[in-house]
Amino acid sequence: MNTAFYIARRYLFAKKSTNAINIISAISVLGVFVGSAALIIILSAFNGLEDLVLKMFNTMTPQLVITPVKGKTFEPNTVYFNQLKKAEGIYSYVEVLSENALLRYNDQQSVGLVKGVSPDYLKNKSLDSTIIDGHFVLDGPGNHFAVIGSALQNFLMVNTTDPFLPLQVYSPKKGRKTGSLNPGDDFTVLSIPVSGVFEVQQDFDNVAIVPLAFARKLLDEPQKVSSIEILLNKGVNADKFKSEVEKGIGEGFQVKDRIEQNTALHNILGSEKWAVYIILTFVLIIAIFNIIGSLTMLVIDKLKDIAVLSSLGAGKGLIKRIFLFEGMMITMTGCVLGLIVGLIFCLLQQEFGFVKMAQDNPILTNGYPIGLKWTDFLLVFLTVTVFSFMASALSANLSVKKIDHLNQDL
Repeated sequence: MNTAFYIARRYLFAKKSTNAINIISAISVLGVFVGSAALIIILSAFNGLEDLVLKMFNTMTPQLVITPVKGKTFEPNTVYFNQLKKAEGIYSYVEVLSENALLRYNDQQSVGLVKGVSPDYLKNKSLDSTIIDGHFVLDGPGNHFAVIGSALQNFLMVNTTDPFLPLQVYSPKKGRKTGSLNPGDDFTVLSIPVSGVFEVQQDFDNVAIVPLAFARKLLDEPQKVSSIEILLNKGVNADKFKSEVEKGIGEGFQVKDRIEQNTALHNILGSEKWAVYIILTFVLIIAIFNIIGSLTMLVIDKLKDIAVLSSLGAGKGLIKRIFLFEGMMITMTGCVLGLIVGLIFCLLQQEFGFVKMAQDNPILTNGYPIGLKWTDFLLVFLTVTVFSFMASALSANLSVKKIDHLNQDL
């Protein structure tokens, strides 16, 4: 066994002549323990929150979306798109025609996005989980239906159970100049009953989802679409599929995956997590550097032992390593215990959810979400190891200098 490590381990558990040394060492262990546990719990909580937010967004966000580089619409009935529609690996291929319009219900009105979708849109089974009123139905016997977001519901006060009071949708007529004596002649006005209200997030909740045929009639657009949304079968590599589409589709279109569709969201989630990590790491550093005081007092307490070691031929390097190992063992003990307790807390939260969060959304779970990643445990362990080594090395150097001064005084 390494001599320095053996002596350091003996010092760690040996009784000290001054009780303050034990107290300071215990405080150091406790500080690192609390810091490590808090860091792993907070990082895991951010992982869970990130997964939850992305799950909410992914409910309404396709895996891939194809849009034109220039203009608002494009022709979907080309050779390439007809082949893509039948490509292996595609679960749903949705043609979308969308535009802002004025929505009116009873005496209330609001501007919202009217999104016309083809029948494949309803293949997304997770849509039902977003419904807070009514049902997610777009087509019925001889009639079209709309499903609106909760933001529109709040403005318009739509009653989904009243079939005799439909939602009125106003859209400017194509190619018609304004200035008519009757402003109503400048708009296409269609009525559609509302079958349900969904709630996901503010960016989506100002949308009225309607059948594609209704949107074509409203916008007077018989052929073109605004975008194509694609969901893939399970096990299909989205990145690989996206690369294949980009190669075949040409430069006139852009293909975006979920990250590219919500770049700002992913950047915010990542920056928030790293900001919290940096803040808690500074707190952890303060706890770790308490070891300097503990090791300095230990040096004073063990001057006789050090004198004996020196007389036996131990050099300064050996003495430095003794106190280096001593400091590392104190801080790493706190780190390992903190990681274990943090892991236990996270597992209990996942199982029982005793820390609750507000449940105003049907997608949200009752317990605060936790996402465990082994990389977070490795990150915390390496963080403590690096700063523990720095603090212990500094303490060891100061301790040797202290011994030299004491020897000169003697």
